[in-house]
Amino acid sequence: MIMATDLAPFVGTVRGGFLIGLITGYAIKKVIKLAAITVGLFFAALAYLQYQRILNVDWHKVHAVSQTGIDWVANALTHVSGTIGTSHTATLSNIGIPLASSVSDGFVVGLVLG
Repeated sequence: MIMATDLAPFVGTVRGGFLIGLITGYAIKKVIKLAAITVGLFFAALAYLQYQRILNVDWHKVHAVSQTGIDWVANALTHVSGTIGTSHTATLSNIGIPLASSVSDGFVVGLVLG
């Protein structure tokens, strides 16, 4: 018969992992929203200043610089997604499958709630 004390380490691992994933997902979504608002306001301010003839913005240069940044992010995401399929047996043996799955569940819930 399984006792409650036998399940305590498992429940603690799952609960702690879910909480860490939840906080991480929530924080990442808030940072992304803040960055999107900041960048949007910056470009709106540039467009307004150009409309008022205070600044002369070379939009082709802005596009080239932003494209470089977007390419860098795309390459970083490609590199990260390429390492997902590799074997991580040492990691899973150290933290355990319940922790890894609960962190990912918490991360998704945090992204939805953020």
